[in-house]
Amino acid sequence: MEALIPIINKLQDVFNTVGADSLQLPQIVVVGSQSAGKSSVLESLVGRSFLPRGTGIVTRRPLVLQLVYTTSEDNQHRSAETGTLDLEEWAQFLHIKDKVFTDFTEVRKEIERETSRVAGDNKGICSEPIRLKIYSDKVVNLTVVDLPGLTKVPVGDQPEDIELQIRDLLLYYISNPNSIILAVSSANMDMATSESLKMAKEVDPDGRRTLAVITKLDLMDAGTDAIDILCGRVIPVKLGIIGVVNRSQQDIIDSKSIKEALADEAAFLQRRYPTLANRNGTPYLAKTLNRLLMHHIRDCLPELKTRVTMMMSQFQSLLSSYGDDVQDKAQTLLQIITKFNAAYCQTIEGTARNIETTELCGGARICYIFHETFGRTLDCIHPLAGLTQMDILTAIRNATGPRPALFVPEVSFELLVKRQIRRLEEPSLRCVELVHEEMQRIIQFCGTEVQQEMLRFPKLHEKIVDVVTQLLRRRLPPTNDMVENLVAIELAYINTKHPDFQSNASLVSSLLGEEEKARSIPVRRSHGNAPSTYEQEIREQSKTQSLQNIQRYVGDQPLPRPMALEGHPSQPTSKDQANTQNWFSSLIAGPRAEHTEPSKEQSHENSPNMTPTHQLLAVSAYEAFTNPSEGVEAEKLPQLPPPPAEGGILSPQKPVNLLPEVPMQQSRKLTERETKDCEVIERLIKSYFYIVRKSIQDKVPKAVMHFLVNHVKDNLQSELVKHLYRTDEIDTFLSESPEIAQRRKEAAEMLKALQHANVIIGEIRETHMW
Repeated sequence: MEALIPIINKLQDVFNTVGADSLQLPQIVVVGSQSAGKSSVLESLVGRSFLPRGTGIVTRRPLVLQLVYTTSEDNQHRSAETGTLDLEEWAQFLHIKDKVFTDFTEVRKEIERETSRVAGDNKGICSEPIRLKIYSDKVVNLTVVDLPGLTKVPVGDQPEDIELQIRDLLLYYISNPNSIILAVSSANMDMATSESLKMAKEVDPDGRRTLAVITKLDLMDAGTDAIDILCGRVIPVKLGIIGVVNRSQQDIIDSKSIKEALADEAAFLQRRYPTLANRNGTPYLAKTLNRLLMHHIRDCLPELKTRVTMMMSQFQSLLSSYGDDVQDKAQTLLQIITKFNAAYCQTIEGTARNIETTELCGGARICYIFHETFGRTLDCIHPLAGLTQMDILTAIRNATGPRPALFVPEVSFELLVKRQIRRLEEPSLRCVELVHEEMQRIIQFCGTEVQQEMLRFPKLHEKIVDVVTQLLRRRLPPTNDMVENLVAIELAYINTKHPDFQSNASLVSSLLGEEEKARSIPVRRSHGNAPSTYEQEIREQSKTQSLQNIQRYVGDQPLPRPMALEGHPSQPTSKDQANTQNWFSSLIAGPRAEHTEPSKEQSHENSPNMTPTHQLLAVSAYEAFTNPSEGVEAEKLPQLPPPPAEGGILSPQKPVNLLPEVPMQQSRKLTERETKDCEVIERLIKSYFYIVRKSIQDKVPKAVMHFLVNHVKDNLQSELVKHLYRTDEIDTFLSESPEIAQRRKEAAEMLKALQHANVIIGEIRETHMW
């Protein structure tokens, strides 16, 4: 079991070389207030005076002290190269491995120099430890850490938070679950005010790894003793309380040896505490610490083995991720290009080894764009969006030109359905844009192995991203053109013979046929060329319908009666004739003024449109319109006056306007015929729009896959080789990041240390542990 402590010392040496604190090794940590006697206890354990001494704060850096027991016949620690074959005891520092110290005064000076070098010449502290190893046949195997003493008030150039800094430093060491806490307190102070015991209780509430040391037993007030304290009656400590007597400052000045001090200590204990003398003193403390440390190492060793094995695996994986040193740069570049191409294509195809579970990416996201985003957007476009019945009716009437339509014109259907088909172009182009963005995004999420290579070679990463971006950018215009052409193809030819459209078209044709059949009633004549009574009724209805249509265009203004012309009085023969005259006179004279009408003579003289010539023409046209069956004889027509003399005026200021202005589109109730025509067009538009939408929804994803996705997959590697595999730029592309190089070096050193530690732990036999 004695071999356990040297093994732990070896492990400490191994990990000290790489500066790793991740492996928490068993060790003894000395904690106490300033000037409590911590350094004196360590010197008593070593048997040599080698630590800086004085008043105030002296220990300003942690000192990791390894005590190694060695005999004169021990060839394991002695060697001719270092000149230690014939030495009884010597010391070595980790920061100057090649130098062997035999004079312990020089050891003290080196500690002071190293402390001043890092922590300054005044009273500042530093957390970086000094590592010292002492070989002797007068010590027991121990690993002890001496820490700065707890203080309250900053002195010298110490910062204002010196108390917190020291406290944090102490907590860092004693929080290690594999450490034993050596809480040092002076006997001439109340144990209830011990800062060291208070801190030990914070991290070790059960007290299973805390040992208390009471110093300065010889400085207690007269009439008092430490029996209750040493027996644990004041504050119990599970691992025990051991009292020691240190050298005083006067003894140090007088150069009193440690051997003499130990003899005086034993005499004092026998004299003052005879019943407790065999369980107190520095020799008993050394043996107790050695025993506790060995048992503690034995308890921690299984977990230590597991920890070393696990860390070896972690650093092996980490080192593999950083890659090996580049030997053949051309081959390495081709391998990286091939890896990236494979990872990019696998991400699109969904065959990557590391499948993302937090979000859709790659090919799955492209599929979502095609069938969810793009599909839903097309489904939300209504076939008749933006079309009202008045729009459809206007298109129908515009398509017929000056001829009244007997049937619904096909041109109006084509114009309206093309207008709706154009609405499919924008979401189709947006689909191309989304797929392009996703393929650009795949560059950053195409495999962990490739990502490590990208971090290792940042310039190569930038160039790869640039090449892929340029390739995607070049493929975007052809893809957009193809998608635009798909819509243009549908607009170029409206296939009314489409199999899915014919059923609706034939149904509409049959409905129109039945309607026209119901309207077409044969006209019969009674005799000769004279129209029958029924034919006259039809004609009257047609005339009335025409008048109503004209009345609709004129508006809601009341129609005035026609003005009486001289020599041609207009007398209505019936009520209908009067209404007709009112309508026709409104075309000639315009609406009647609301104020008091002027006299007949004034009206004739001032009306620009009502010269006698125009009045005669208007009356004749009116009679011809109202009595079409009765011809107008030539002699009955009013005789136009002769042309005026030379210099006279033949016409008024502007020509006569017999038509109203073109009516603005107004909302009104449609007739039965107009409603049916609109329904027919709406039904045809819906049917054909659904066919085109289905075609676009199917062909756009195919076009995107062919012109963008598959083209990039097929040509990515050739593009990368074309732009990257250049002899003059290979060195630039494979210039490694300094951070990655440093990390790989640290990981390699740590892995080597862990492998060495695993070998050291493997040397322990079960017999060594009991």
